[in-house]
Amino acid sequence: MFVIGGLFGSFELSMESARLWIHSLLFFIFTIACLYVVDTLVISNRLTTDYQNIQLKKQPQLPLRFRSDGTFKILQVADMHYGNGMVTRCRDVLESEFNYCSDLNTTHFLRKMIDIEKPDLIVFTGDNIFGSSATDAAESLFEVFAPAIESQIPWAAVLGNHDQESTMTREELMSFISLMDYSVSQTFPMDPMEQQPMTNIDGFGNYNLEVRGAPGSYLSNSSILNLYFLDSGDRAIVDGVRTYNWIRESQLSWLRGLSKRFQGQWKLTDQSVEIPPLPVMHPALAFFHIPIPEIRQGPIKNIVGTYREYVACSLVNSGVLKTFISMGDVKAFFLGHDHNNDYCGNLEGIWFCYGGGFGYHGYGVAGWPRRARVIQAELGKGKEVWMGVEKIRTWKRLDDGVLTKFDEQVLWDIHSSR
Repeated sequence: MFVIGGLFGSFELSMESARLWIHSLLFFIFTIACLYVVDTLVISNRLTTDYQNIQLKKQPQLPLRFRSDGTFKILQVADMHYGNGMVTRCRDVLESEFNYCSDLNTTHFLRKMIDIEKPDLIVFTGDNIFGSSATDAAESLFEVFAPAIESQIPWAAVLGNHDQESTMTREELMSFISLMDYSVSQTFPMDPMEQQPMTNIDGFGNYNLEVRGAPGSYLSNSSILNLYFLDSGDRAIVDGVRTYNWIRESQLSWLRGLSKRFQGQWKLTDQSVEIPPLPVMHPALAFFHIPIPEIRQGPIKNIVGTYREYVACSLVNSGVLKTFISMGDVKAFFLGHDHNNDYCGNLEGIWFCYGGGFGYHGYGVAGWPRRARVIQAELGKGKEVWMGVEKIRTWKRLDDGVLTKFDEQVLWDIHSSR
């Protein structure tokens, strides 16, 4: 009896083990089947490369060139300080404006400026996003540059001191920006001999753009206006003191070499055209974010605009102004950083201009409208053809409902050499 009972008990245990094994097998099969269905219906469709619908960068219409009316217009957008769009509130606006004011006001202002000015190039001079308020840097960048991309106008950007405070490094930011639709930005300058990126230069976002003459003119295939873009960095420690960063000697050395190569380089395509007298050198403009110490030190002559904020710059004077003077081609440079300054001034014969605070999430002054700067280069007119650059002028517009135009001035005129 005991033997039979033991055998019966062993049989029951075997049956129970078999049932558990079968249940486990069925559960495993069921799990595999579920994963297969999910993979087939959901995941595979997203992971499979559709070679017919690959999205490539939309390229701007290049080369940059003057219009047939002899003008080339640049819209400068300084300090957008974009956060997370609709949920990011405005700073320093009137109490009556606060409840309905957000990053979208900045976007709307940019669209209005593009519509009224119809620029040939849009330049963003840093602090495009306000890193501590931007949860995802890439998403914020898409929103920041959306109006420029929608317009299909070529656009360029440099970094400020706040852009990298979100989820991307400075190199990642510039690389991302350079790959966006219609962007002409570059992470590194190109070596003209090797045709390779020059990665041994300090910073990210040092590059140049060339603007050619008007269509049909004898300078239509020549660079007659050069645009220099420089990375002025973010923060630095000097002798234990925290300060802003500065443009380094490697950048200035590259710039001097670039300027030297440009001068005197032009190409005549129509040999039947009588060549008008050419200027000694074609002019250039420079764009970067942080002001140079010379602006704080002065003396500044011929100020046009509002000077209402102490100049926030580096403790280190790396000789940027001295370099510009020695190069001879830079007629003006354009800055951001100090939102409450929107003035132009002259330093030893070279003009500098603040853009004025553009973005509503950046600090400002309540009741003092956000603003933007426009720069326009104009060609001289010969008897029958357009010549080289004759004049560079600038003005600003306010986001005051009617986009008031004000403080129009001439920065450089070839005839007066000022």
